[in-house]
Amino acid sequence: MDRKLAGGHDRQSDNAAGIFCFMDIVAKEAEAYARDHTTPMSELLEEVEHFTLTRTPYPSMVTGRAEGRFLQLAAQLSGAHYIVDIGTFTGYSALAMAEVLADDGRLLTIEHNPDHAKIAQDFFNRSPSGVKINLRIGDALDILKTLPDEKTDLVFIDADKQNYCAYYRESMRILRTGGLILADNALWYGKIFDPKDDEARAMADFNELVNADSRTEKLFLTIRDGIYLIRKRISTD
Repeated sequence: MDRKLAGGHDRQSDNAAGIFCFMDIVAKEAEAYARDHTTPMSELLEEVEHFTLTRTPYPSMVTGRAEGRFLQLAAQLSGAHYIVDIGTFTGYSALAMAEVLADDGRLLTIEHNPDHAKIAQDFFNRSPSGVKINLRIGDALDILKTLPDEKTDLVFIDADKQNYCAYYRESMRILRTGGLILADNALWYGKIFDPKDDEARAMADFNELVNADSRTEKLFLTIRDGIYLIRKRISTD
């Protein structure tokens, strides 16, 4: 059937426009509804979220319940044993994933800002899962380049946007076949649709890089500010 409607309209375009209009209306309600219908996180993670929302200059950077539970489920369902977390901030994502790792599982989290790292480490020290976390302070790319090939089960990217493409390339190198990359802020507040600044252009370029990569299977999720779920394809050769 011809996708063009009488009068020259495109059915898929009309449908997409209707969906965007609908989501503009319900987005805030949907976010609250999703949180209310998601299993609560641990008391310590709820404290990390509250601290980030009330005592940091970047409250929107907190991972939060819905995304935090998604990270936990991704780690559990994939059987992740070794995780790399790029961008610690106040420690929410690292601690969330560490909580569901096996006792002998390990998580490396990387943070360039010493002040953020100190906040995160203080929270890690209060958790029984903190012993699974290795927090390293420094340039993320430099640290990633020291990691061995194909030994990582899951990578979470949530750091400076202009380096996302570089982080992705290094993540693909260190990731085992069948492993997962989760990239946060893939929607970048909707600015990717008409990027006008460096960060928006960087995120749009990252999304296109991932989309064109035949080595992966991927799913673009509209959880919060967008999560790109990427699986390193298992070769059938």
